[in-house]
Amino acid sequence: MSAGIVVSIKDLVVRVRFDEASPRVGELIAVDNGHNTKLLVDHLETGGVAMCLNVRTDRRIQKGMTVQCTGKGIEIPTGEKTIGRILDALGDPLDGLPAISGEDIVYKDIMNLPGHSTKFEIQKSEILETGIKVIDFFTPFVKGRKIGIIGGAGVGKTVLTMELINNIAKSGSGLSFFAGIGERIREGHELWDTLRENDLLKNTCMFFAQMNENPVQRSLIAVSAVALAEHFRDEEQKDILFFADNMYRYIQARNELSTILDQVPNEGGYEPTIFSDVKLLQDRLSSNENGSITSVQTIYVPADDLSDPAVQMIQHELDSIIVLSRKVAEQGMRPAVDLNNTNSSLLTPDVVGDRHYVLSVQVQALLQKYDSLKSIIAIIGENELSASDRADYAKAKKLIANFTQNMNVMTKHTGVEGDFFTREQTLQSIEEIVA
Repeated sequence: MSAGIVVSIKDLVVRVRFDEASPRVGELIAVDNGHNTKLLVDHLETGGVAMCLNVRTDRRIQKGMTVQCTGKGIEIPTGEKTIGRILDALGDPLDGLPAISGEDIVYKDIMNLPGHSTKFEIQKSEILETGIKVIDFFTPFVKGRKIGIIGGAGVGKTVLTMELINNIAKSGSGLSFFAGIGERIREGHELWDTLRENDLLKNTCMFFAQMNENPVQRSLIAVSAVALAEHFRDEEQKDILFFADNMYRYIQARNELSTILDQVPNEGGYEPTIFSDVKLLQDRLSSNENGSITSVQTIYVPADDLSDPAVQMIQHELDSIIVLSRKVAEQGMRPAVDLNNTNSSLLTPDVVGDRHYVLSVQVQALLQKYDSLKSIIAIIGENELSASDRADYAKAKKLIANFTQNMNVMTKHTGVEGDFFTREQTLQSIEEIVA
């Protein structure tokens, strides 16, 4: 293996010069500092200089130290032993249990992309019941597709995600993955507690790089989680439910790395590679002839601005979008879904059937009329409306109330039992109101 020498250190960026063969991009190299500190090669510059990232924020590196190539990238353990465990971006445990090891363990380079089959055809849409009325009705949860939960801080994205994990994982369909990307440490503990109490850890793999970690680990954690999901899909033919909280934090971490690497931002203020960063990760969350990956991704909206370029870019990769609104949350409604902005490309007769589709058109018409009537009522009052407008306004109010429900994962905080509605119950309750 070739050796190099540290020529400069700037925060997490370490420049290493190689006089002979340079390492490849994505390779781990080890510093000869007595602690075998690992650096990740981000990109190569002219003159045999490798720009490397200090993965563990190890400050025991000095200029002039020698560096050895390992010939390997970041490799994480795969297989049954990873189920029920909490791992970091490098595949090391965060749950206080021993590291995953053994002669039977196969390691996977997280940067290696799987081969794609040209023969794969999407089978007939299989709808998964979530037990949450507003999701099952407006954004049907279809196997192998992507759903996004979008909203600002504190409107209930994580709670809704935890409810989905709780409700869908209980059915035992497939294997669940959770990638905690730059979110609060407390939320990670609460999720682990919820899964453990409901005996769901046996079907779940968890990856965490919360907000206390450096941007290198926060940007890698989603990639590591996706790599293990690909292994279970391709090698063990399992169907995967993949939850990511929060996908915007992935872009935020990439943005921080871009800044410390002195890259010129794009016109939106984000890293110049934002499009390829998002596209590459989303393309890996796909299905093939071996199995499916169904993903739920929360997306933080900075300053409640849905037009933010990063938010828009992630949205383009999704099949369904649930928008959580601060105005709705302030009215005490849970989940705080903005019913008029929530939409899905899967809400078609071919996917959900004629009954569901016709109902959705009627409901959306009522909700839009309700929105337009609100401003009129504020001026002249409800009694001045025509009889048909009053009837439609009353129906819309009942529909909005019908889409609120108690969450199972909040029972220990509120003391109120959570609700679970089948898709049939949801459709019946809406038909009664609309009729």
